[in-house]
Amino acid sequence: MDHNASLSAPPRRTRGIVLLGLAVLGLAGAAYVVRGPLMMSAPRCMAGRWHGCFDTFNGVVLMTLVLLPLAVLVAWALARRRRAAGVASAWRLSLAEVGMVHGTVPFLWLTLMPGAAPGVAPARVSLVPLRDLATMGTLGIVGNLLVFASLGFFAPMRFAAPASVPRVLALGAGCSVLVETAQYVFQLDRVSSVDDVLVNATGAVLAGLASRRWWRTRTAHTPAISCAA
Repeated sequence: MDHNASLSAPPRRTRGIVLLGLAVLGLAGAAYVVRGPLMMSAPRCMAGRWHGCFDTFNGVVLMTLVLLPLAVLVAWALARRRRAAGVASAWRLSLAEVGMVHGTVPFLWLTLMPGAAPGVAPARVSLVPLRDLATMGTLGIVGNLLVFASLGFFAPMRFAAPASVPRVLALGAGCSVLVETAQYVFQLDRVSSVDDVLVNATGAVLAGLASRRWWRTRTAHTPAISCAA
C-alpha cells in the first residue's frame, strides 16, 4: 500500500518543474497582453535614455521583464554555490533573496516616482481610512497590493524572524509607512495615504500566506533539547 501511494504521489522535483512552467507561462501571457504599451518605451530603454524609460511606468515594467533572466541566473549561481558548500535548502534561500530584490525594487521605484510638480505642489496627506479606495480604481488597488507582495512572499522563506502572519503584516505596514513618509518629505507631488499603507500591508500578508508552506521557522532549525539531561 505504501509503495502504491509513493508511486501515485508526484516527485517533488516534478512539482517544482510544473510550478516553474506555470510561472513562465503566466509571465509570458502577461507580457503578451501589455506588449503594445511596453514596446512604446523599448527604443528609449534600449538606448539607455532616462527620460521616456526610467521615468515612466511602461519603461520600468519593461526593464523589469528584460532583467528577469539575469535575476534567474543570479539565483542559480547563488544556489550552486550554496549546494557546493553543503547548505540545506540552497535553491529556496537563493530564490528568496533574488525574489525579494527583483520583485520589490521596481514597485518602490514606481511608488517614489515624482508627480507632475515635484517640489512645487504642496505635500498632501490623507489620514482617513478607506476614503481613497474609491478613487484608486481596480488598477490602483491591484498595484498597491503588489508593492510589497514579493517581500511578504519571500522574506519568511529567507529569514525566520518574519515567519508569522502578524510579523509579515508589520513588515508590510512598516515599509509602506516609510515609503509614504518619503513621498511627503521629498515633496514628490504624491498623496501620502493611510489607505496605501492598508492595501500594501494586505498584499504582503496575502503573498505571505501563499508561501506559508515554505517558511523558514525557528523551530525547524533549532536543535531539540533533551529532557534526560
